[in-house]
Amino acid sequence: MTGPGPLRVVIAEDAALFREGLARLIADRGHQVVAAVADADALIAAVAEHDPDVAVADIRMPPTHTDEGLRAAIEIRRDHPRTGMLMLSQYIETTYAARLLGGNAAGVGYLLKDRVADVAEFADALARVAGGGTALDPEVVSQLVRASRHTDGLATLTPRERDVLALMAEGRSNAGIAAALVVSAGVVEKHVASIFGNLALPPSEADNRRVLAVLRYLGS
Repeated sequence: MTGPGPLRVVIAEDAALFREGLARLIADRGHQVVAAVADADALIAAVAEHDPDVAVADIRMPPTHTDEGLRAAIEIRRDHPRTGMLMLSQYIETTYAARLLGGNAAGVGYLLKDRVADVAEFADALARVAGGGTALDPEVVSQLVRASRHTDGLATLTPRERDVLALMAEGRSNAGIAAALVVSAGVVEKHVASIFGNLALPPSEADNRRVLAVLRYLGS
């Protein structure tokens, strides 16, 4: 897990203007972009060479613009487990998100490219993933919730518990949820315990395992 301080970042994005914009945004937040590349093979090589804290990569890259970035991310997570992977996509692709999260949600992020325009939110996601946390786009979480076949379990949740579940699935800590909903940490803890009880999911001290369990429940 990465501590506070500047991050070492690799960027992989085939659109030159967007790549340059990402690099400037990340540098402006005080981090170091150690490599900025345009394809999946170069991403894998750059991570092996620089051992960054986090890599930011497009899911769709040359030559086919399908899932090259995703496959590279899965390989990097296998070979360099301490490197966080923050994936960007133009579209909501919940199947790709599930593949990325498979097995372990620690140090994984999946955001829509439009989310980068919210600099504070993007910077928070970058730091969270680099620190071993999870960052999932709210729209992806919403689609997982809507697509869930476990409607009976979800139907037992109160509207506020649904709000907490969505923020929890995005990868936010209890403190982050409390800040977003403007409630106390104690209130959030009670909601989380109730959610786990209603969804028949055992509570865990490990936030990432908790998030992964919730997402599997919603998406299965």
